[in-house]
Amino acid sequence: MTMKLLGIDFEDWYHPQIIQKYLDDKKKIPRVIDGLDKIIDLLRVNDTFATFFMVGELIEFRPEIIDKIINSGHEIAFHTMHHTRLDAPNFRSNFDSELKQFNKLTEGKSKGFRAPTFSLNYDSSWAIDTLIQNGYTYDSSIMPTKTGMYGIDGADKIPYKISSSCINKNDPDGKLVEFPLLVTKFFGKTIPASGGFYLRFLPLNIIKNAIEDYEKKSIPATFYIHSWELTPEFMPKISMSFKDKFITYHNVEKTFSKMENLLKKFQFTSFNRFMGNMKLN
Repeated sequence: MTMKLLGIDFEDWYHPQIIQKYLDDKKKIPRVIDGLDKIIDLLRVNDTFATFFMVGELIEFRPEIIDKIINSGHEIAFHTMHHTRLDAPNFRSNFDSELKQFNKLTEGKSKGFRAPTFSLNYDSSWAIDTLIQNGYTYDSSIMPTKTGMYGIDGADKIPYKISSSCINKNDPDGKLVEFPLLVTKFFGKTIPASGGFYLRFLPLNIIKNAIEDYEKKSIPATFYIHSWELTPEFMPKISMSFKDKFITYHNVEKTFSKMENLLKKFQFTSFNRFMGNMKLN
């Protein structure tokens, strides 16, 4: 059986890119962070290990969450300090210092990275070299299909060695392992099926069929979910355009039960546990 990978993008209510443009000077006081125990309990009762891709400022706000996550058998990984897109103006000059800051906060425990809003692309591939220089061993930021906000059309679906000069397929000389996100075919079009909005929007059977299809091909399905989607009781409703409101809140109250359903049917694990048994060409 091919194991499935679960990453929890642990961020707070004000971090999603869609929401940020509506916040202005609103006080950004963390609330979703209070749902950590609920998430850990969900994983525990389903005998599941996960990788928590952490926004660093939440660890600064509440340092004890690191021990709570690690002592429960899960992994800490990096999701930038403030949920900044890699291709944001001038972020390149800050990325190395953020990695070092996160390394200090986590006492060197982080070896994996996920770019906010899957923003690792041809304009931000410089980040791969910076990750390698800071001792990172894997990334999970490539969505192998193009959407309105992210994605690389035609990228490999199986884990591969990625480099700053080759982000869409295996580079034999690459030093960082890429775990691309789960995709599927829907009415002839390749779409994400790896969690987030797509878990909330698509019928659950489509997600299950996508995972089973990867299983038949011996490809590890890489899945993700946001912490705020599992704990909507801590997620305030922000006044937004109809489209942005739909993307952010559609079926959010059903996310927990959908995720629970998947955890009962499939065996997921954390990236570091998976890599301990993985072989790449």
